[in-house]
Amino acid sequence: MKRIKLNIVGLSYSQTQSGAYALVLSEVNGKRRLPIVIGPSEAQAIAIALEALTPHRPLTHDLFKHLAEAFHIVLEEIIIYNLVDGVFYAKLICTDGIKKIEIDSRTSDAVALAVRFECPIITNESILSVAGIVVENNDFSLLENTENKKDESNNNVSKQEDENLESLISSKAKNELSDISSNELKRLLEEALDSEEYEKAARIRDEINKRKKQ
Repeated sequence: MKRIKLNIVGLSYSQTQSGAYALVLSEVNGKRRLPIVIGPSEAQAIAIALEALTPHRPLTHDLFKHLAEAFHIVLEEIIIYNLVDGVFYAKLICTDGIKKIEIDSRTSDAVALAVRFECPIITNESILSVAGIVVENNDFSLLENTENKKDESNNNVSKQEDENLESLISSKAKNELSDISSNELKRLLEEALDSEEYEKAARIRDEINKRKKQ
C-alpha cells in the first residue's frame, strides 16, 4: 500500500467548548489535509514541542523520550494505519539498532512523540482517500464541516466554534505585551512555565523574540 508522508499544519480549537482541539496534518507534495480531533492535554503536548518550549517538569511524552534514549531506543516513524468509526489508529515503529518493533498508540500520542523524536509521520492512500480533504491555500475553514467525522476523543465540535490556533494571539493581547518591559516579560515567562500555562508562555516568548530582532 502506498505510503504518504504528512506534515503538521497546525492546531485549531473551540473557544467555548473545552476538550475539542483539531490537529491538522498535511500531505507532503499534495493538497489534502487530515484533521483529527484530540483532547486538550494531547494538544498541549504537541503545541509545546512545536513551540520548542521547555517545561520545568517533564511531560509524559518527554519522559517517554528520555526513557527511550536511556535504553538506546529510537522512534523511526509513526504510522496512522486505520480509521474505524471516526477513530484513527496509529503505531510506533521503534528500534534499538538490532530489532524493530511496532507499538500500538493513540494517534495524538504518536504525533506528540513524532515531534519530539523528529521522525516522519506516515499514513496510506486508503486513509487519505476516505478522510482527507483538499484544501487550497491552507484554508482551515474548509475543514470545519468534517472535523466531527474524525473525532478521536468522540467530541462534537461545531464548525462555528473552530478557529485557527493563531487566534490565541489577539491584537489586544499583543498590545498588552508590547507595553511590558523586557525584564518583566522574562519574569512572566518563568511564571507561566512554572504554572504550566504554555499557551500564555508561547505568546510571551514570541514577544521577547520579536524584540530581539528589532
